[in-house]
Amino acid sequence: MARISDMHKKWMKEPKYKKAYEALEEEFVLASAVMDVRNRAGLTQEELARKMGTTQPVVARLESGRTRPSMRTLERLAEATGSRLLISFEPRDGKRPTG
Repeated sequence: MARISDMHKKWMKEPKYKKAYEALEEEFVLASAVMDVRNRAGLTQEELARKMGTTQPVVARLESGRTRPSMRTLERLAEATGSRLLISFEPRDGKRPTG
């Protein structure tokens, strides 16, 4: 049976797949970060929702990557998990600006 990582590497060679994947990459990164911070805080989705003043389906949507949260939602997430929200910008090509 093929592993998903092997299939992904193969599919990334196909331009349509690669373009679609790259378009969603930032959403995957954010969804993964939401899951990571919740897990580090030792909270279930329901517990996190309660601490954020929202519902479990809202937390589930954040973790699925199907939604783009507002700054206020991210701030509430950070507060509820005892975290500090940091936002940064990085060059797409990996190069740092000079000067």
